[in-house]
This record gives sequence, C-alpha cells and structure tokens, in this order.
Amino acid sequence: MNEVFEVREMPGGTEYAVDLRQQRCDCGEFQVDQIPCRHVFACCANQRLDWRVYVHEVYKMDQVRRVYRARFRPLGNPTTWPVYSGPRFVPNPNLRRVTKGRPRMTRFLNEMDTRILRAPRRCRQCVADGHSRSRCRRSAGVGPSNPG
Repeated sequence: MNEVFEVREMPGGTEYAVDLRQQRCDCGEFQVDQIPCRHVFACCANQRLDWRVYVHEVYKMDQVRRVYRARFRPLGNPTTWPVYSGPRFVPNPNLRRVTKGRPRMTRFLNEMDTRILRAPRRCRQCVADGHSRSRCRRSAGVGPSNPG
C-alpha cells in the first residue's frame, strides 16, 4: 500500500507531501506536534485509514490514565510544613512589568502605520517639536504668553 501522498490546499493550490510511514508532512506540524495535521487527516479520509494510528502514544488516553493512577498526597495545613532552608531567589527588578500607563506597542511597523512614521508632533502653543499643546509647559503658566 502506498503511504506517500500529495495534498493540495485550496484555494491557494499549495502542495504538501505526506509520508504516513515516516510520519512526515511538508508543513512540519506532524513532526513537531506528533499528532496528525490537516494534511494527514485529508490523506486518511481519502484512503479510509484510521487517523488514530498516527497519534503519538503520549497523547493517548491510556497514558493519561497512567499518569493519574498514582496517588497524590494532600498538602495539608501550610503552618505544619517544615521551614524552607534552600536558596533564596531574588527577582530582577528590571524585568518587572510596568503596571501603570498605556502598554507599550510590540508589533512590527509597516508602511500602513502612517501616524507613527510621520514627522514628530508640533505644539500649537509654543511651535516646538516633540510634544502637543496638552503637554506644553507654557500652557501651565510658565511661558510669557500666559501672564498670570
């Protein structure tokens, strides 16, 4: 029986080679996840094969039951636990998440991001670059335009 297939995705027409014997697919998901990808499902459906044969043993229910077969001891009251005397871990404060303010943008910019790619802001109050009128120091009573 032939266990090497060619699967064509629609509407793009991209072709993927699927080797069921070697458990390989050109998309790479079958090798990495060790569970059938959509291309393997297509092969199995076309050839009337059982897709469960191609699922790795670790994902099968008897393995899951084997993990939970062992008895778990309850933790009990934390006041009765022995005192921990191991190494102390000190967190790096520079890696701490910022909790206040607007979250930083992490996406990659492209040519459609015109607001970010345009010239810096110019204040209408003092005509300086880098801030807007709402953040201007002169409007707070510091500048000569506000005799207060």
